[in-house]
Amino acid sequence: MTHRPTPGRRPRPTKDLVLVGHGMVGQRFLETLTDQPGADEWRITVLAEEPRPAYDRVHLTSWFSGTSAEQLSLTPPGFLAEHGIELRLADPATALDRAARTVTTASGDTLRYDALVLATGSYPFVPPVPGHDAPGCHVYRTIEDLEAIRADAAGARTGAVVGGGLLGLEAAGALTALDLTTHVVEFAPRLMALQVDDGGGRLLRRKIEELGVTVHTAAGTQSLTTGEDGRVRAMLLSDGRELETDLVVFAAGVRPRDQLARDSGLAVGERGGIVVDQHCRTGDPHVLAIGECALAADGRVYGLVAPGYAMADTAARLLAGEPGGRTVFTGADTSTKLKLLGVDVASFGDAHGTADGALDVLYSDSRSGVYKKLVIGSGGHLLGGVLVGDTDSYATLRPLALSGKPLTTPPEHLVLPAGAGPAGPPALADDATVCSCHNITQGRIRAAVRDEGCASVPEVKKCTRAGTGCGSCVPLLAALVTEELEATGAGVDRGLCEHFTHSRAELYEIIRVTGITSFSALVDGHGSGEGCDICKPVVASVLASLGNGHILEGEQAALQDTNDHFLANLQRNGSYSVVPRIPGGEISPADLITIGEVARDFGLYTKITGGQRIDLFGAAVDQLPLIWRRLVDAGFESGHAYGKSLRTVKSCVGESWCRYGVQDSVGLAIELELRYRGLRSPHKLKSAVSGCARECAEAQSKDFGIIATSTGWNLYVGGNGGMTPRHADLLAADLDREALVRTIDRFLMFYIRTADRLERTSVWLERIEGGLEHVRAVVLDDSLGICSELDALMEHHVAAYRDEWAAVLDDPERMRRFVSFANAPGTPDPAVTFVSERGQIRPARPGENGRALTAALVAGPRLEVRTA
Repeated sequence: MTHRPTPGRRPRPTKDLVLVGHGMVGQRFLETLTDQPGADEWRITVLAEEPRPAYDRVHLTSWFSGTSAEQLSLTPPGFLAEHGIELRLADPATALDRAARTVTTASGDTLRYDALVLATGSYPFVPPVPGHDAPGCHVYRTIEDLEAIRADAAGARTGAVVGGGLLGLEAAGALTALDLTTHVVEFAPRLMALQVDDGGGRLLRRKIEELGVTVHTAAGTQSLTTGEDGRVRAMLLSDGRELETDLVVFAAGVRPRDQLARDSGLAVGERGGIVVDQHCRTGDPHVLAIGECALAADGRVYGLVAPGYAMADTAARLLAGEPGGRTVFTGADTSTKLKLLGVDVASFGDAHGTADGALDVLYSDSRSGVYKKLVIGSGGHLLGGVLVGDTDSYATLRPLALSGKPLTTPPEHLVLPAGAGPAGPPALADDATVCSCHNITQGRIRAAVRDEGCASVPEVKKCTRAGTGCGSCVPLLAALVTEELEATGAGVDRGLCEHFTHSRAELYEIIRVTGITSFSALVDGHGSGEGCDICKPVVASVLASLGNGHILEGEQAALQDTNDHFLANLQRNGSYSVVPRIPGGEISPADLITIGEVARDFGLYTKITGGQRIDLFGAAVDQLPLIWRRLVDAGFESGHAYGKSLRTVKSCVGESWCRYGVQDSVGLAIELELRYRGLRSPHKLKSAVSGCARECAEAQSKDFGIIATSTGWNLYVGGNGGMTPRHADLLAADLDREALVRTIDRFLMFYIRTADRLERTSVWLERIEGGLEHVRAVVLDDSLGICSELDALMEHHVAAYRDEWAAVLDDPERMRRFVSFANAPGTPDPAVTFVSERGQIRPARPGENGRALTAALVAGPRLEVRTA
């Protein structure tokens, strides 16, 4: 298919430009060139090998989760016609005649050029092992490759990925998502050997294996064995082991696509790549090369998109006639930040400390799954680093490393979670690169706000392109925009995301006042676009907190995240947990027996939690309704462990049993938990009631906690446990029971009404203007005149509450979603296996054999499981 230009829309070109390749780098070249004043002299033809225009390969794996090829497209609608560009799809260049300055295409056409730009990219390297070309073997490069993998996966049980680098782990994630037992085979001694060090590699491996992927390092692929049907059936490793597999993905690296240049006599590097100078020119002044096919002047072939974009900009400006001062490519930042199989990983600068005199600052917490290493130069400047498990500081650390300037903050403060925290925007100089994909500095971003009128992150993105590449710099970008707006005295955009200019609190008020009951109505009237994974769950939560029906009803079901989607918490191995509500921790022997029988019959691992309830782990999606049918019939309700809502109201035994107790803490805890159950909020809510000042229920570490006194109850708010603990503040003292409940009602509703997305009460209390005194004035003294509204909202919640799981069981339509495979209901998920631990069944860890137990467990809701 050919996209031909619309005539008469631009000055008549005088020279012919042929671009060979229309990938990410090729499209960037076109965008930069057409932005230049001298672009009109070029008549542009693009020869694309693939059947579709340029698309985003960085986020290619999202195709498996439903992102369409159209959504991945990088070619704006109308762009080609506007600039008179002819795009020939599925018609690659096959021959180059430099003497005649012509290119021959696969369709047989011959095109003349005055300038030729080669952006042919790279091709996947497939080790020449016996059997590598058998059916069932794939590479991971194009949308067509992914389509073939998904088609083969439908008839496969086990997949193996050759290569444990960035692309290999992406492919492993895809196979896991396709419900295949997955192996990763890496020749190096650790995963992501180019990006992380030994310590980071060990943690990365452990976290990935905990997700069910089996990792084989220091192992090569010797051969592939095929079955009678000719398809791959096994893989022989260099250490003699044999893996059964019926699908193989080669992701062992890429090689420059330089054959067209080789055949035409252009110089190529010893290990491949078209030799170019600092202006991206080859030995032929009429031919340029950019991206992964080019061997840059510094002797490197760059396999990342950011260097490719920089080369595209250099070539485009040169051809547009810009003076040479800005058309030089001398190298690029190769930092990376990504999420692999749900594990955050980042590497920047001299991550391995190869510079003379380099010293390491290391923080490692295997319990929390966090590894951070900074490499510090002899002059006190940051050279690079490795982050695994927690990459929040990447956006700030990377530009600090690129700046080459001495740190003004002790380096240990940049890695310790309880320390001073990472350096913020003031620590960066104006020439520090914030967006490496587009080489945008902090000074450029500040100028866009200060001098060009940009008042939001989307506006700065559009103006500068910062944050439109990999997206890793967006948190720092948002901080810079906010800081610069505040410095200029302008109002700060508190928009929830690019689809809403309103904050979460503002959207709450809009929905409450207008009575809007759907996301589509809200985005049509008060937003733009189709929404995203930020705004959809937020709006779903607001609608639920205002009593807008069941969360799986109609359009709301499509807004929920993974846990709410199935009303259960997704666990590491793909199974789900079941958490019935046990108000106040009080439970009868009959109810204990019921839970025990359910756990026994479904082979679930049971655990009493710190919140005084019993969690049942290891349920498959299609087992959830069967389990909850038994529990609901016995009188249990959902414990809402899956939702941003009230979890538990913990209690001590109180005056009924404890000789120190002065009030009925158990009775109050039960009353409060039943009152606030199912209350959707910006973040999870935890509470506790202690029957005396000895504080056995630990009420002062909760979002709202109550401690009994001899004359009433003291109410504490804004507490938080976890990695950043905060002691709760005393909101009111010696309240009687009625005043206590009324004050909690107002506190919770005021928090739900004004908090930001995913903001705990502890953070909200410190952020909200006026802090605790303001909250006290609002909920106790009605300083804003809204207490009657807050009371009414809570009463509506209490009156409208209905157990979410009971409602699902009564609705055949909602029940349809609870299947492991939509096209094969009733088929068990082979990825969920179980083994015995201390006499109990639990989900299998990597390397454990739970297949026999799995076969028994999925047979039906009532069975006897025997374990060794």
